[in-house]
Amino acid sequence: MTRFHPSRRAALSLMAAPAILALTRAARAQGSYPSRPVNVIVPWAPGGSTDILARVLAEPLRLAFGQPFVVENRSGASGNIGSAHVARSAPDGQTLLVGSMSTHAMNDALFNNMPFNGAEDFTPVALLAYVLNTMVVHPSVPANTVPEFIAYAKANPGKLAYASAGSGSTNHLSAAMFAQMAGLDMVHVPYRGGAPATMDTVAGQCQLFFSAGTQTLEHVRNGRLKLLAVTEEKRSALLPEVPTVGETLPGYEMAVWYGALGPKGMPAALTDRLNAEMNKALMLPDVKGKMASIGVEVVNETPAAFAERLRLDTAKWHKVIRDLGIDRTDA
Repeated sequence: MTRFHPSRRAALSLMAAPAILALTRAARAQGSYPSRPVNVIVPWAPGGSTDILARVLAEPLRLAFGQPFVVENRSGASGNIGSAHVARSAPDGQTLLVGSMSTHAMNDALFNNMPFNGAEDFTPVALLAYVLNTMVVHPSVPANTVPEFIAYAKANPGKLAYASAGSGSTNHLSAAMFAQMAGLDMVHVPYRGGAPATMDTVAGQCQLFFSAGTQTLEHVRNGRLKLLAVTEEKRSALLPEVPTVGETLPGYEMAVWYGALGPKGMPAALTDRLNAEMNKALMLPDVKGKMASIGVEVVNETPAAFAERLRLDTAKWHKVIRDLGIDRTDA
């Protein structure tokens, strides 16, 4: 039997003390979380669907945690400015981000001198929602289905134009991937934002537009645009009668998601607790109803499932962007 000398016991106790103190502090910090108002960064301007989602969630999270969840808009550089701020923050859950597929799975492949790595510099907390993404055409286009549009475009090579909110935007990538998979020759017309792209498609300057339902469905209801399909892998619960593009082009998918993330290194227990409360909030009838009214479908996912989605989408979109030959630019 090994006998410890009293001095050795004392030395081991002194060596263990810092680790025990650190664990105690960590446990105490998690138990009192949050110790002050939580800052929720939205890396775009106020009024968009991401901003609305963050603000709708803020109140049930305040009730669950006993501290305000304060939404702050830090826009610029295609979402990179606000996202970089969160990446540099302490991993204590006091600063969170409502980011998107574009900021975390696409921007690394689109921009030079990125201030963060979207897949590696954050802790995935919760996949929050999918944005209903639509394929619409001007009413002058003699096609009411995706197969009919493909046949019409093939009969008119180089004569049809598709609009986008700019090179590398989800509008651009949706249409460019569609053209590549269908073997179509179309002209890309980039605009400085989704609003002018929508208006010129309504005016007939462009014939095709892939965009969030928040920008297109009102025009569809008023007969100014025709809705041919949605771009997600499965039909949307919001428009179950509308087919997906993938039903015509197997493997086609553009699923635009929003998610809550924190700085890299957040404790697993804290991440799980935030995930559980966010999932509860997303299932509240008023939250689901509010988001459905703007074409956003809420979901429930574990942090691990969200991390896997982020990993797969990053690999997918880096390959798509490379295969389409889209050049990097400065953010």
